[in-house]
Amino acid sequence: MKNVLLGAHTSAAGGAPNALYQGKEIGATTIQLFTSNQKQWNGRVISDDEIKLWEKALDETGITDIMSHDSYLINLGSPKPELLEKSRKAFREELKRCHLLNITYLNFHPGSATTGTTEECLKTIAESLLEMEDLIAEGKTKIVLETTAGQGTSVGHRFEHIGAIIQEVCHKIPIGVCMDTCHTFVAGYDIRTKEGWDQTLKEFDEKIGLKYLSAFHVNDSLKDLGSRVDRHADIGEGKIGSESFRYLMQNNDLPKYLETPNGPDNWKKEIVTLRKYAEEKN
Repeated sequence: MKNVLLGAHTSAAGGAPNALYQGKEIGATTIQLFTSNQKQWNGRVISDDEIKLWEKALDETGITDIMSHDSYLINLGSPKPELLEKSRKAFREELKRCHLLNITYLNFHPGSATTGTTEECLKTIAESLLEMEDLIAEGKTKIVLETTAGQGTSVGHRFEHIGAIIQEVCHKIPIGVCMDTCHTFVAGYDIRTKEGWDQTLKEFDEKIGLKYLSAFHVNDSLKDLGSRVDRHADIGEGKIGSESFRYLMQNNDLPKYLETPNGPDNWKKEIVTLRKYAEEKN
């Protein structure tokens, strides 16, 4: 059986290489991490020594297809000039760290309209990304938009939002989508069954294009379908249920990252469970 790209958002406390070693400990073949504190504007500098340790850890763990998640503070669609400028600067710094570490994917929440309109927000996000075309071209990191839950004024919970951004930038930069199962479900897409998955992916293809689907965040949901409330649950313990994840594991080979709430010991168990799903006969 081919290698299953499956892991979790591991801790980079004490340095990025530690996220790789924690990934190895839980049986992961891929990981997601924060390259800097996700709740601070000022990003940290990655030293030459840390890069060497990172490369050593990559070799020792065999982990591939690594995803970075950008800071929660960043809003590339902000209507407020000062916040937009800070967001763009922080995103550029994140992208530079990804290039230094040769990270495969840079995942980000598209943004929030706040006092503006959804359409203005989507346009500003596209403009923010296009401003970084030259920097993006300096490395191999692929930018991926995360599907969102739709809380507050955030955009990205409707596939047409993601599609609108991609159509503005795809001719200039490498772009993709990370589908978060919890977010997608609470945004109103029913992925609890095979039929639900088929319909959701059909709509994804129509509104975005399946060729842009690059990865998954694999999370169950504490909240109901269409609630637009982002609360992750352990696999099979929420409103989505085990059958959805069994179907996903058996029908999709893209990288998958757990962000379930109970940490490394539980991720280890969930990775075993999800691998079993992948190995089962349809």
